[in-house]
Amino acid sequence: MKKNTGSDLGFCLLYILPSFILLMTFSIIPILMNIFLSFTSYNVIQRPQPVWFDNYLRMLKDPYIGASFKNTVLFTLIIVPCQTVISLLLAAIIAANFKKTFGNFVRSALFIPVIASSVLVGTLWSLLLSSYGPINELLKIFGLPAVNWFGGKISSIIGISAATVWKHIGYFLVIFYAGILDIPASLYEAAKVDGANPIQTFFNITLPGLSKITYLIITLGTIWSFQIFDMVYTMTGGGPGLSTVTLVLTIYNTAFKEYNMGYASAIALLMFILVVVIQAVQKKLLAGGKDE
Repeated sequence: MKKNTGSDLGFCLLYILPSFILLMTFSIIPILMNIFLSFTSYNVIQRPQPVWFDNYLRMLKDPYIGASFKNTVLFTLIIVPCQTVISLLLAAIIAANFKKTFGNFVRSALFIPVIASSVLVGTLWSLLLSSYGPINELLKIFGLPAVNWFGGKISSIIGISAATVWKHIGYFLVIFYAGILDIPASLYEAAKVDGANPIQTFFNITLPGLSKITYLIITLGTIWSFQIFDMVYTMTGGGPGLSTVTLVLTIYNTAFKEYNMGYASAIALLMFILVVVIQAVQKKLLAGGKDE
């Protein structure tokens, strides 16, 4: 019996058409528009005027870009290792000792910041780190001086990083916990029979079994850290000075305060390229120099 391949192809195209339209509308076309605008001078009111590579040459001399790039990388280097290690350790502890009611309660409690808005979390941590906030009061109890958390570069970065890590820990904990449950229980039983202690079990069974999940979490953490904006905007606004300004905050200020869409598009394209390159390097390093 002859198959109606033309009709089948039509049905296939009909099924993928909605996804194709969404992909074009929210991904492909915006990227192409961004590339186009990055070579223009555009202030929303007037028509885009071509300036070719002037926006990219300007970035080489712009102190905001240098500061934004350094701060974004610094945030990434602090946030990604901290949230990965803390969420992994908490997941391992809960999976080993508190699988029932208490473990469910802890995971649920730590997941609350994940579903809270970044503005809310940033505001909460601004209150916690204020001059007369709970954290400074706790320092005074132990005889330590109060810290002006938003008065200097290092303290501001630490404060924002702490708030960001606290917000994301619950999400990564759930992923790690699910991964630990997928590791065969027979491996842990064999390790227990062989006399392995919890630390040896963790490093020889749990950690190797979570290698792919760890790569996923590091990748997500890096992308999210490069996109850090809400927390910085809420807690410091990029200050003091340029000490906490990031690439996304610079894009926002350039586009919606200076109305220089062309230059903002060039910065956004640069950030996109940087993230792609960093992900490629990460994949190479975490894969041990071998193709997966």
